Amino acid sequence: MTPPLITRASVRVPATTSNLGAGFDCVGVALDRWLRVDAEVRHDDRQLVRIHRTGTLRALDAAGISNVRDDLLYIGFRAALDRCSGFNGFSGSVYFAADSDIPVARGLGSSAAALLAGAALANATLGLMLSVDELVQICARIEGHGDNVAPAALGGAILVSPRAPWLSFSPLLVSDALGFAFAIPDFECHTDLARAALPTQVPFATAVGAAARAAALVQGLSTGDRDLLTVGLDDELHVPHRLPLVPFFEHVAHAARAAGAYGATLSGSGSAMVAIAPRAVAAQVSTAMAGAWRSAGIEARGFATGVGLAGLSVVFRSNSPTLLPSYSQCP
Repeated sequence: MTPPLITRASVRVPATTSNLGAGFDCVGVALDRWLRVDAEVRHDDRQLVRIHRTGTLRALDAAGISNVRDDLLYIGFRAALDRCSGFNGFSGSVYFAADSDIPVARGLGSSAAALLAGAALANATLGLMLSVDELVQICARIEGHGDNVAPAALGGAILVSPRAPWLSFSPLLVSDALGFAFAIPDFECHTDLARAALPTQVPFATAVGAAARAAALVQGLSTGDRDLLTVGLDDELHVPHRLPLVPFFEHVAHAARAAGAYGATLSGSGSAMVAIAPRAVAAQVSTAMAGAWRSAGIEARGFATGVGLAGLSVVFRSNSPTLLPSYSQCP
């Protein structure tokens, strides 16, 4: 019997933080934490899907995901195939080995990273010839917004704006003087619940204020201006409605400001919080934020970083030995 054709690739995708207060669904920043995935595609008739998870992804195993075809890695993989009309009906087997240090369901882009990794692996192993922009558009449509997917793919800080029927992605300047401080609590905040907490309408005055704050955020990021960042981080469009999902938000935000931050807000839809501060004090701000949660009885950890300049990277491994030896004898 002729052995099946096997193709292999590896990807690395960064974590992201989005919104940053007033930049709701339109501002995202890549971070120096990573999802790494090796994939092996076998052109056979077994139609197996296997995923081996390590690192923070063990939380998904603990959650008891019963069908690996519901994993965002595979959803991204299939979405890229669907974009290419199923690539002549491919129905072979796919094996993933995924390791991550991106916290799951904490507002640091773990979902976007998984979707993008899956789509990029389909693109590489099956020769779909999709551009990076096309991969971002595919995953943004699944997410419903592009502010995590775009910086995960492109690196740096990204502004997402509408460009019918797709989205447009523009790099944003971020002052080298700025640092980003994070505190990650020991509880989850799922995006669907955070979205459900939002109102369907807002008063006109609130909309006007939100636009002004978003402009202040973008200008403040580029200049490092304290006053502009304080205004831009103090969102009134989405954060107030999500506060019931994040206990002790104000307590943690106060600790960040007391330690030298210009302001603090939710990272994405939470539960993690992010503060922007002078780079020299960002580490002590993250320590203060995590300490504030711990003082309230909630375990938390902190870290500080600048903007991650690297985005998605892909390595095609067609001639390498199998990357997934534990799957070579899958039933």
